[in-house]
Amino acid sequence: MMSVQTRNGARMGEVKAIPGRPGRLGLGAFAFVVGVIGMTVGIGVGVMHVMKAGLSVTAAAGLLVLVCSLLLVVFGGVMLLRRLPGWWRLVSVPVVLVLLQFVLLPVTPAVYATNLPPTEVGDARPSDRGGYEDVDFTTADGVRLSGWYVPSANGAAVAVLHGSGSTRSAVLDHAEVLADNGYGVLLYDARGHGRSDGDGMDFGWWGDLDLAGAVSYLQSRSDVHADRIAAVGMSMGGEQAVNAAATDDRILAVVGEGVQPRVPADTTQAPGLRGWVERAVNRTVVSTAALLTDAPMPMPLRDALAATAPRPVLLIAGAGEVAAIRDVAEAAPGTVEVWELPDTPHTQGLADQPDQWEARVVAFLDHALIPGS
Repeated sequence: MMSVQTRNGARMGEVKAIPGRPGRLGLGAFAFVVGVIGMTVGIGVGVMHVMKAGLSVTAAAGLLVLVCSLLLVVFGGVMLLRRLPGWWRLVSVPVVLVLLQFVLLPVTPAVYATNLPPTEVGDARPSDRGGYEDVDFTTADGVRLSGWYVPSANGAAVAVLHGSGSTRSAVLDHAEVLADNGYGVLLYDARGHGRSDGDGMDFGWWGDLDLAGAVSYLQSRSDVHADRIAAVGMSMGGEQAVNAAATDDRILAVVGEGVQPRVPADTTQAPGLRGWVERAVNRTVVSTAALLTDAPMPMPLRDALAATAPRPVLLIAGAGEVAAIRDVAEAAPGTVEVWELPDTPHTQGLADQPDQWEARVVAFLDHALIPGS
């Protein structure tokens, strides 16, 4: 094939080589990519641990990783910009955006969710009406969980589950409402939270095993009828309760407030490019978390609700949650009741509307657990 000689000696049809030695380009690209990956660890462990629990050895190590990663990003970026010709630099812009969108943003929460900082129970305790007990129980895989138990006055009992990044003390108000209405109440720290042993997982994937252990404990109580047990959960705790009930028919009813999508199948995707990006990001978050933990990935909420039927479920949807809750509730329309609170912040139903919350939730549990109600 003929080529035309130009005045500067190059031939038309030939691609001019990218200036700089390939090794320098490769080193710059490698440093940049490793830096971005390191930033996910630095932010997920260092920054988030400091924000949630203050400075610790783990947090300091994470911050050190973040500083080193930022240096690698700067070093790699400068080297690439110096070695690439002008039009190649333009190509680098979408590459950087892709790394940020599909690596830094989704991987960081997965790193944090599987490397939790310690959480403190605090000084608050259940009301002493009827007394309460400090209790421990063990899950089927041998993890010791710690909690409080308020004895039952009506033969029924409820396990109350807290949300992510918190402990049993976060649901004390909910527990007191239920105890005041005669229910035995077990509040416990999810594994890796508060005073419970085990590795924490802030997406709640250990919920099935933890709640099964709680139900077994309640069934061992002399004040509780084995067939009168329910679960009430906030946010992550609500998701755990819904999923656990799907495989544990000892849970006769579930109340879940602030339930959020857990796996990509739970999310109603937008059409077009936006929907494709959302699906890709969600899959990256979940897939990364699955690589970083031994916790079993939960089934989609729709499947769990369908499997729980005909046992009743009450889902409480706050601000920004109504559409998603309506969508998953369609999986079992005959047994899933939705209480919509579109002006109420996430999991603040009791705080925002205390009388209505008590009346609605207690009536639901009475109907499910108390004969003749």
